[in-house]
Amino acid sequence: MKVEFHSGVAEPLAHTCRLLRKAHAAGARVVVHGPGALLNQLDQALWTFDALSFVPHGRLRGASRPTAAQARTPTWLVDDVAAVSAREVLVNLGQDMVEGWEGFGRIIEVVPADAQASAAARQRWRRYAERPGVELVHHAVGAT
Repeated sequence: MKVEFHSGVAEPLAHTCRLLRKAHAAGARVVVHGPGALLNQLDQALWTFDALSFVPHGRLRGASRPTAAQARTPTWLVDDVAAVSAREVLVNLGQDMVEGWEGFGRIIEVVPADAQASAAARQRWRRYAERPGVELVHHAVGAT
């Protein structure tokens, strides 16, 4: 399993939109987890960040689950990772470990450019490093 940390991100929403656009172009099935208010902002940003592209996505609040037809949507913004299944990539916008992270083949941790987020990311890095088979990769997006 590969866990990538994108640190020092000055604009987490814009960065995540670009990541999701790239993942969609590659055909990846993605779950994005984080604080509800931030996911709501990301939901809106995905509609407007690029006039020439669209990232098909859905927003699941709480423990709600998609219908069978909705389940085909490639990207989900979720409060509860267990609400969707059969995904390849987990994008974490929060400061805590995501329960159920072990079920993904790839994890991307988006770390904003502030001291509190960096400290929380270092804790998550250490927890991932404790697990056998986890490959950790660091991408310094901006100044940390």
